[in-house]
Amino acid sequence: MSGPPLDFIEARPMRIVAAMTFGPHQDLVLLALLIAIAALLVLAPILRVPYPILLVLGGLALGFVPGIPTLELPPNLVLVAILPPLLYSAAFYTSLRDLRQNITQISALAIGLVAATTVGVGVVAHEFVSGLGWGPAFVLGAIVSPTDPLAATQIARRLGVPRRIVAIVEGESLVNDGTALVLYRVAVVAVVSGSFSIWGSGLRFVGTAAGGIAVGMVVGFLVAAVRRRLDNPPVEVTIALMSGYFAFLPATAIGVSGVLAVVTTGVYMGWRTPELTGVQTRLDGAAMWAILTFVVNALVFALVGLQLHHILDTLSGRPAAQLVWDAVVVSATVIVMRIVWVFPFSYVPWRLWGRIGEHEPAPQWQRPAVVAWMGLRGAVSLAAALALPLSTDAGNGFPNRSLIIYLAFTVILATLVLQGLTLPLVIRKLGVEDDGLDAKEETKARIYAAEAALERLEELADEDWVNADTVERARGLMNFRRDRFSARFSADDDGAIEQRSLAYQRLQRELLDAERRAVAELRRQGRINDDVMHRVTRDLDLEDARLDA
Repeated sequence: MSGPPLDFIEARPMRIVAAMTFGPHQDLVLLALLIAIAALLVLAPILRVPYPILLVLGGLALGFVPGIPTLELPPNLVLVAILPPLLYSAAFYTSLRDLRQNITQISALAIGLVAATTVGVGVVAHEFVSGLGWGPAFVLGAIVSPTDPLAATQIARRLGVPRRIVAIVEGESLVNDGTALVLYRVAVVAVVSGSFSIWGSGLRFVGTAAGGIAVGMVVGFLVAAVRRRLDNPPVEVTIALMSGYFAFLPATAIGVSGVLAVVTTGVYMGWRTPELTGVQTRLDGAAMWAILTFVVNALVFALVGLQLHHILDTLSGRPAAQLVWDAVVVSATVIVMRIVWVFPFSYVPWRLWGRIGEHEPAPQWQRPAVVAWMGLRGAVSLAAALALPLSTDAGNGFPNRSLIIYLAFTVILATLVLQGLTLPLVIRKLGVEDDGLDAKEETKARIYAAEAALERLEELADEDWVNADTVERARGLMNFRRDRFSARFSADDDGAIEQRSLAYQRLQRELLDAERRAVAELRRQGRINDDVMHRVTRDLDLEDARLDA
């Protein structure tokens, strides 16, 4: 997301028409839309459909309901206002170790596949979509080349996909926006100006990417330096919320990749945060990010679905059969390009380096197949399409602008719905299941933590302020915790220690429920106020949450 695309965005009027005019009728319409979105969120787990897909389909259906006003999604609302904090959150919780381990596959997808898709879609669209010139065709290719950083993460984690596959797809979706939008800028400038330089474009690509990473590192270092000196959870969480903007805005101002700047800052802060923050800040921050990302994702995907009615209105002069044919050709090209690319680049790196490094076996073909089927597109592609300039330097209208926007939307719809809905079936048929690596590493971490606590306990046992009976209770708790998790790695474990733990958890929860009821009764009788009730209940809830560990 480099500087010039933002210039294109600023040239576009920010409009959410009709529904944002707060007359009596519009208020009721807006209320109905919000109720419909809430209903779709409630239905998603019942229908076992990932909520991004259900929201896009629901928004699509709502867009054709008589009386629903036209809602036009402003591109800068996604690219500038919404995307930075969501990208920062995704990058913050991304494992740096997983990125390093899968850097070859991620690079092949985030750079190589984006370039190949831009060229492939451009060639096919020019040949098979009536009236689409070379320049607009390559613009379309760049728009639909990146996978969505929101949909890919949200859907993959809900389907029990092995962690390495999730890490590859998530890492790809975090990085490929920067690659795609640099290519997008090059293609748009070529169409607007009527000139193109491959050497200049190549240098611009490298400079934009390197500049974005450099800005992200500087911003991350400065934010970490500030937060190291703070001990105020609300202020720290607010700074975390703004960190995506701190990276994105200066990067775009100097013409480098804002996306890569945000991702770099997010990964850097994710690595540094444990040493910079306290318990309360981490608890507050985790709760804030969970709610923010869920709510914003829900609204964005619903608004994407509501766009189609308006887009089709701008293409009323083109035959319906031709529009369907164009959509099928471009969507099929995007899907096939990914399949054709993923398989060789899953095996070539192993052939070249696999036997030298960690002696990994060749990946089973089922895993690349799942990666190939996870190329979902989303709101970023649509926002890039909406950000197209209205005219060229010669004063003519941007060629095929409405058609490009329509085709970008159909690719989003096809990948989200076709691939998203069939992904669980593909996973089951291919036998690709959770490899349990996360659970094993979590168990290992809990054993290591318990042993560290026991070691520290023995160091403190002789201190004057430590009571002997307290040491014994703490030693028994830590020993039990270590033994409980160690048993999971023992082939001779009969499950007895786990049953004891579950019985203890059940008893503790019964006692905690009794405490919560008693506190609520005190509030009902007017003997304590609501603030006291909330503080005590929160502490009881934290104790309850700890029982799972």
